[in-house]
Amino acid sequence: MGAVNVKVVVIGAGSWGTTLASLAARRSPTTLWSRSPDIAKEVDVQHTNQTYLPGFELSDSLRATDRLEECVAEADVVVMAVPSHAFRQTLEEAAEFVRPWVPVVSLTKGLEQDTNLRMTQIVEELLPGHPAAVLTGPNLAKEVLAGDAAASVLAVAEPHVGEVLQRLFSSDLFRVYANTDVVGCEIAGAVKNVIALASGMADGLGTGDNTRAAVITRGVAELTRLGLAMGGRPETFAGLAGMGDLIATCISRQSRNRHVGEQLGRGHTLDDILAGMREVAEGVRSACAVMELARQHGVELPICAEVHAVVSHGRSPQEAYRGLLRRNAADAGPGA
Repeated sequence: MGAVNVKVVVIGAGSWGTTLASLAARRSPTTLWSRSPDIAKEVDVQHTNQTYLPGFELSDSLRATDRLEECVAEADVVVMAVPSHAFRQTLEEAAEFVRPWVPVVSLTKGLEQDTNLRMTQIVEELLPGHPAAVLTGPNLAKEVLAGDAAASVLAVAEPHVGEVLQRLFSSDLFRVYANTDVVGCEIAGAVKNVIALASGMADGLGTGDNTRAAVITRGVAELTRLGLAMGGRPETFAGLAGMGDLIATCISRQSRNRHVGEQLGRGHTLDDILAGMREVAEGVRSACAVMELARQHGVELPICAEVHAVVSHGRSPQEAYRGLLRRNAADAGPGA
């Protein structure tokens, strides 16, 4: 694939933001923004990010800065790669410098606390008239940066915008598929992180693969129920953004959410686990919002409910896990 004459700015220099910026830089002029001047300088000069991606080399053409106004003002595409709790504030800082009609792509797989909003809804609120897209799927940053084959979904309501963004981020080993189901893709991404906490608890408690498979399978059913109730399409939840991302997040040792669940299952406190992590496990923050959306839409999410009880109300993983498979088979329904 040839170069694309589009200036890309990726806001957020964590592992996935840095990885996507490095991929984009091979095809288009790309700048990575970091709030940390030290990280920005390291990426710009040494083409590494040892804080979040130790041992990996980044594209030589990738530029980096800690000056938000300077890079955003020239952007043709803005990519938001910050955690959900910082998404609104960071976009507010950038919004006044974004030129009209520039698409904003979210990499964030979470929901805003208190409002329960999806990230593209925040984009639409702060930058009305700008196409709001989401890039999601089973994309573990280190594997993608190492060159392992991977696939993702680029969802945006405007198909012509999706086609441009699809070409922008695709490569021979990183396939991007266009989609218009923004709601389904975002809900799948948020709920799968909560289910991954449950899968990690299973690992930490020493259960077998049969049990973990049951949790993952019923997790697909839960994210599908909520996603359909909110207007998503069935095929989204059976694809890369749903089942694919859920499997990767539930089984990979690189998954932050699975790690948190595993440590909880081993008896560590949530505060201690999070204090030892450099990046955010979105499932912890999203669990409450997911359950509130389920209540609003009249959807039952028994696994998510148990996880929410652990991370927000002090229930032990042992107590929660006994409840994860408590429902009678006759009550579960054909997709459970």
